[in-house]
Amino acid sequence: MKISTLKAKSILVKSNLPASDYVANPYGGCTHQCRYCYACFMKRFTGHDEDWGTFLDVKEYESDKLPKSLTGKTILLSSVTDPYNPFEAKYHKSREVLERLRGTDAHIEILSKSDLMVQDLDLLRQIPDLSVGISLNTLDDGFRKDMEPEAPSVQRRLKALEMLHDAGITTYLFVSPIFPYITDIRALIEAVNSHVDQICFENLNLRGAAKGEILDYITEKYPQHLDGYKAIYRKGDLSYWEQLEAEIKTLSKVYAVPFVNYFYHAKIRKGGKNHD
Repeated sequence: MKISTLKAKSILVKSNLPASDYVANPYGGCTHQCRYCYACFMKRFTGHDEDWGTFLDVKEYESDKLPKSLTGKTILLSSVTDPYNPFEAKYHKSREVLERLRGTDAHIEILSKSDLMVQDLDLLRQIPDLSVGISLNTLDDGFRKDMEPEAPSVQRRLKALEMLHDAGITTYLFVSPIFPYITDIRALIEAVNSHVDQICFENLNLRGAAKGEILDYITEKYPQHLDGYKAIYRKGDLSYWEQLEAEIKTLSKVYAVPFVNYFYHAKIRKGGKNHD
């Protein structure tokens, strides 16, 4: 793993994401080595020759000034890195960002695959408008190892959600990315329903080199689903996602848990909270 220091102009960057106004990415790159990673496009801006997932840039900010008004704004940690990658234990860059943000009246949202954020419970309790999400798309740790070889185990993530929730912090599960025919939505809801305030869902979006790699993986490990994947990712068939959206609505009522869909294909109704 190559570790470097990266000079950055400011903590916050304006966001084009539908659910946040600003993003903070305390690191460049990510070390989880997820096979489906959409953020690998960032490599073209880093100047690295190394493969994505084998380097990490630790950001040093030229200025810690924030926008004059953050009232009503949402700030996300993070959009193209994991703010609690294993090296956060050494460099504490995400903690530094959160310490700077805790005095604002913005809504702070943290999204990570890691249980490492529980080390910052003391600080998280001091942020009045905060929600913390754990990303997980399976209860099968073997599948997790195949897809996210350097990320924390399923059990560690589930335990982190429970600890955060028990500490009085607003928590949510981010079921992402949903692998068609593999991700068991009902099982995930049942596993976390007692210690989350919301569940969010995002579909697997394949592009670039990841598309061929994942389809090869499905061919080898889940050949019974290959035709379905070809229909979705080569023919653009949206019926799987439409059916899943309907199933999620039903499950939300059954388990009485609010949900948000981030199915972003153009022909599917986007976003939209549903508390029915």
